Amino acid sequence: MSLHSRTSDIACIDGLQRAAFEYFLRYSDMRSGLVADTSRAGSPSSIAATGFGLAAYPVAVERGWIARSDAAWRVLTTLRFFAASRQGSDASATGYRGFYYHFLDMRTGDRVWRSELSTIDTSLLLAGALTAAAYFSGRSEEESELRRLAALLYERADWYWALNGGDTVTMGWRPPGRFLKHRWRGHSEALLLYVLALGSPTRPIMPPNYEAYTAAHEWLELDGAAHLHAAALFVHLFPQAWIDFRSIRDKGMRDRATDYFDNTRRAIRLQRAHAEENPHGFAGYCRDLWGFSACHAPKGWFRLRDGRRQKLLGYEARGAPFGADDGTLVPWAPLAGLPFEPDACLGSLFHLMSRYPALVKEERLPGGFNPSLPGDGPEGWMDDRLVGLDQGLVVMMIENWRSGLVWELTRGIPAFRQGLSRAGFAGGWLSSTLLQV
Repeated sequence: MSLHSRTSDIACIDGLQRAAFEYFLRYSDMRSGLVADTSRAGSPSSIAATGFGLAAYPVAVERGWIARSDAAWRVLTTLRFFAASRQGSDASATGYRGFYYHFLDMRTGDRVWRSELSTIDTSLLLAGALTAAAYFSGRSEEESELRRLAALLYERADWYWALNGGDTVTMGWRPPGRFLKHRWRGHSEALLLYVLALGSPTRPIMPPNYEAYTAAHEWLELDGAAHLHAAALFVHLFPQAWIDFRSIRDKGMRDRATDYFDNTRRAIRLQRAHAEENPHGFAGYCRDLWGFSACHAPKGWFRLRDGRRQKLLGYEARGAPFGADDGTLVPWAPLAGLPFEPDACLGSLFHLMSRYPALVKEERLPGGFNPSLPGDGPEGWMDDRLVGLDQGLVVMMIENWRSGLVWELTRGIPAFRQGLSRAGFAGGWLSSTLLQV
């Protein structure tokens, strides 16, 4: 019997998934619907975490964790807030040109931390809104308004403006009128952004912009197979929390006889192999203890358990095998990897929970830990915060493994289908869906 068929395993996963969802009940503002970036007191809202929360509500309804009417009301509260929030080029607005600032005051929605108008974080917010709208398809006044507002928010995003005259989308903008110098070029979480930008019915970008994005992809050959490299795990996972890439391929993937789903399977295997090799000699690393991604950690030089001094990187997008590695791991990696390598990820999860039991508090996992640092137990240093992005990713990826719910919803959303088609994707479910419309 395989690991994922055991009743006790499913019960454990269900508890972790439900606890992750409850982050969005506990750390959101009831008046604005905004979701806190982290569980730390005083944390501002992250618009990306808010988007993950919107996509998590359909899962919670289907699992019986929240009443449909309550979930719809919470989603509607959030969408009403963004629809009514002020758009303008001054620093005190909530957004501009249909995009929103990365971090907002939880209650007022004012820009905080001098954050940028973020194209990728707005994409995650809009993806969540569209997913919720696809699920709440009832005839009630509340669900009808919810769908109307989700469409309004998506359609007012000016993706063409975000090109700023270039061939790829900029990472953002700052008031009173300065675009960030960096652009989304080469494999990244912005795969989701490009799908939404191409699918827009109002101010879309064009297929050549996607071609310019993919032209900078870094391809490696590993054991005779082509691999699209990105060191940090979240880069592979964020777009696939929403989109089922099994057997659908753009030109680059067709030319190399692979797809983004299989590419992520290879990325997980590479991370596990790096942990097993453990070239830097960090504590605990093995094939069942891995997870190199963006997370917080202490910053500066620290003495490790074995007496060595190690420079820790603070908040950093860690990655493997060709990325930053300071001994800090994300414990949520096995949960988020379940759709891709279920047996390996379940084995890793139960190794993690048995070897490092203090990581699990109220059935939730923290943003990161470093077992090489001294501590009260084998866990070493543990982040004292929960991170909204992590919790939402866990909810969605577990559900895509269990039922495919989120993938099923987005397969029916015109914006996703149109965006994928304009990007040159074909095959699999996309071809059969396009034949029906």
